Amino acid sequence: MRRTVLERFPAGDPRGHWPAEAFAHDRRNEGLAAEVVMDLESDAFLVVVTHPVPERVG
Repeated sequence: MRRTVLERFPAGDPRGHWPAEAFAHDRRNEGLAAEVVMDLESDAFLVVVTHPVPERVG
């Protein structure tokens, strides 16, 4: 599986993870399987979508 980051939100935001959740919700309403994950190294909430990686033939 491969992930694409759609947006980053600082974890120190006074509203916490809610902006990331709202952004992900809007993307899900558009038909994307968006989810929020925490990136501890950058101290940020990431909105990501997961893509299957096709198997290599040969």
